[in-house]
Amino acid sequence: MLVNEGFIEVTGGKVWYQIHNEKSKNTPVIILHGGPGSSHYSMQGLRILAEDRPVIFYDQLGCGKSDRPADKSLWHIDRFVEELGQVKDGLELGEFHLLGHSWGTTLAAAYYLAKPQGVKSIIFSSPCLSAPMWAEDQEENRKLLAVEVQDALRRNEINGTTDSEEYKKATEVFNRHFVCRLDPYPEFLKKGREFRGPEVYNHMWGPSEFHVTGNLKSFDCTGELKDFKVPALYTCGRYDEATPKSTEYFSSLTPQGKFHVFEQSAHMPYVEEPEEYVEVIGGFLRSVD
Repeated sequence: MLVNEGFIEVTGGKVWYQIHNEKSKNTPVIILHGGPGSSHYSMQGLRILAEDRPVIFYDQLGCGKSDRPADKSLWHIDRFVEELGQVKDGLELGEFHLLGHSWGTTLAAAYYLAKPQGVKSIIFSSPCLSAPMWAEDQEENRKLLAVEVQDALRRNEINGTTDSEEYKKATEVFNRHFVCRLDPYPEFLKKGREFRGPEVYNHMWGPSEFHVTGNLKSFDCTGELKDFKVPALYTCGRYDEATPKSTEYFSSLTPQGKFHVFEQSAHMPYVEEPEEYVEVIGGFLRSVD
């Protein structure tokens, strides 16, 4: 299958993109990776969706194969919305689907609310559409961990020592419960760590998934989900940090919202249950084409 890749000039530098099955006449889907700053690396298996349509990956500025400028003023959601528009224009796209995962859903929602033209549908995969609600959910998730793990997390957050080994080890316990439950942890994902952009993540989000201190801390678009006029699929894992309760709530606020839970997954069902994930996502995209 034909694969085309290159770079697009955006505000702040150049971003890398890759298109699978570019010649297909069906509506393309743009994959918006998580993070901020996580890169497309862990989601590359979704190229299998190119059996039906063009699949477009790109690494957002600051991570992956894209430029990594040191200018912290670039790390805010409005610039990432602008960047997605520049990618769309650079690739001369008309109609397209958006598939966002985690922070990618934040970006997808913000983009649609700013620039709805051309967006045919949105997939909110393990969504974060309210940072305050996300923080509340993680407080509840943390209570499910061993008391000593909870204490280590709280102690280091109070002391401002979230870069300590103790905090990192406690965070790993959280991640094994609510981010990726595969044991052993896939070597493929370990290799992907080099593509991350931790500066972007720390500036916009914070030191961990559950301790939000960055400039996304107050992001909340739940009040605007009623204004979404395109089909929307909301998915999450049964053990996801993007909890089924919140994900279903977001879906209920969206006029054309659908909801699906991957029963054996946490936050990475595209890795934890890849066959079902592709079946559900592919089926939705075909149904709205």
